Amino acid sequence: MKIMIKIYTLLLAILTISHTVVGQQKVFVFAVKEEIGPVTNRYVTLALAEATKQNSDVLILELDTYGGALDAADQIRTKILDFPKPVYVYVNKNAASAGALISLACDSIYMSAGANIGSATVVNEKGEPLPDKYQSYMRALMRSTAQANHRNEQKAAQMVGVLTGADSTTISKVLAYSAKEAIANHFCEAELNSVEAVIKRVSSGEVAVHRYELSVAERIIAFFLNPYLRGVLILIMIAGIYYEMSAPGIGFALLASLTAAMLYFVPSYLNGLAENWEILLFIIGLVLLGLEVFVIPGFGVAGIAGIALILMSLVLVMINNNALDFTFVNTQSIYQALGIAMLSTIATGVLVFIGGEKVFQRIALKESFSAANGYNANFLASDMRGKIGVAHTVLRPSGKVEIEGEIYDAYSTGEYLETGSTIVVVDHLGTQLKVKKAG
Repeated sequence: MKIMIKIYTLLLAILTISHTVVGQQKVFVFAVKEEIGPVTNRYVTLALAEATKQNSDVLILELDTYGGALDAADQIRTKILDFPKPVYVYVNKNAASAGALISLACDSIYMSAGANIGSATVVNEKGEPLPDKYQSYMRALMRSTAQANHRNEQKAAQMVGVLTGADSTTISKVLAYSAKEAIANHFCEAELNSVEAVIKRVSSGEVAVHRYELSVAERIIAFFLNPYLRGVLILIMIAGIYYEMSAPGIGFALLASLTAAMLYFVPSYLNGLAENWEILLFIIGLVLLGLEVFVIPGFGVAGIAGIALILMSLVLVMINNNALDFTFVNTQSIYQALGIAMLSTIATGVLVFIGGEKVFQRIALKESFSAANGYNANFLASDMRGKIGVAHTVLRPSGKVEIEGEIYDAYSTGEYLETGSTIVVVDHLGTQLKVKKAG
C-alpha cells in the first residue's frame, strides 16, 4: 500500500511539473547596443533563427543605438516585420535614425525614462543631410513600416524631416519624441524601467526567459571584422605573396598568406560584406600576378592589373556596397577602407625592403653547415663553375638553364635574365647552379 502511495505521489509530481513546463510562456530576449551595420544584421538574423528553433512565444529586442547603415536597417526591419511571433522593442535610451526604423517594425514599443526615438534624417559622415532622393526613400520606409503596425504614417515620415533653403541642404521639421511624447502620440505603449518590466507586462503566468548571446565561433568571426586587425591581415597577405614569389618553395610565407586571406574573407562573407564577385576579383588578381611573375617576361599590364584587382577586392570587401552601388554607403567607410589598404601596403613595403630580412631571420635556420666543418651538399657529378650555357626559362631570379644539352635548376645573382640569354656558372649548391649573364 505504501509503495502504491509513493508511486501515485511521484506520478502526481511529474504531471504537475509537466503541466507547469508546458504552461510556461517562452520569452526570448536579444539586445542591439551598437551602430547598425552588416554585423548587427547577421546578429539579428541568428537571434531570430534561434528564437524559431526554441519555438519562443514572445521576442523582446533591447535597443540602444544612434543609427547606422540604412541598407542593414532595412534588412533588419524586414526580418522583424515578417517574423511570425510578436516582437516587442524596449528602447533603453536611444532609437535614433536607423534605430527608429527598426523600432517601428516591432509590434509594440516600450521606452525607458529619458529615452528618445526619431531623428531619422539620412546624413553623411559629417552629419550633413544627403540630397532629397535619400530623404524621400527614408520617408517612404518610415511610412510603410508605420502603416504595417497601425501607427501614424505622417508623423513617422516627419521623423526624417524635409530639406529646405535655396540649395536644399538645410533639414527642418525633424520629429523626435521623448518617452512621454511617444506615448501621447501613440508611438509607445508605456514607459518602463527595465527589460524585466517589459517581460512582466507582455506575459501572463509562468515565463521561461532565454537571453540570447553569440556563440564563441560567432564572436571570433565578429572579432576578425575589426578594421585594425583587417589591416594586419592585408599586410600578412601581401608580404606572404611577395616572399613566396621571390623565393618559391618557402611554404611558410604562402601558408601565412593563405591563412590571412581566409581570416579576411570568410568573416566578411558570412556577415554579408563580401560578395562572390569581390572574392573572384581577388583570385583573378592573384592569377594575373602569378602569370606576370612566372610566365610573361618583364613587368607590365598583367602585373599592374593583378595588383589593382587585389587591392580593389580588399577595399570593396570592407565596404557594404551593392554591386558597386555606393548610394547608401557612408563616405567615411570608403575613406577608412582606402586608408587601411594603403597603410597596410606601405607597411608591407617597409617590412619587405627594410625589416623583412630581420623578421625572416627569426624563423630561418641560423646554424651554418659549411664545407670547412665537413658538410657537403653538392650532388653534381663534376664542378660546373665557369661553364657557359643559355637560360632555358626566364630567371627572376630562379629558373632553368641549359648547359651542354642538359637542363639544370638555377638562380641568378639578382639580375633578370630573359630566355635564351647566355649565362656563366659562378657557383653551385646541391643541384642548383648560381649563374650570371656572360660577358
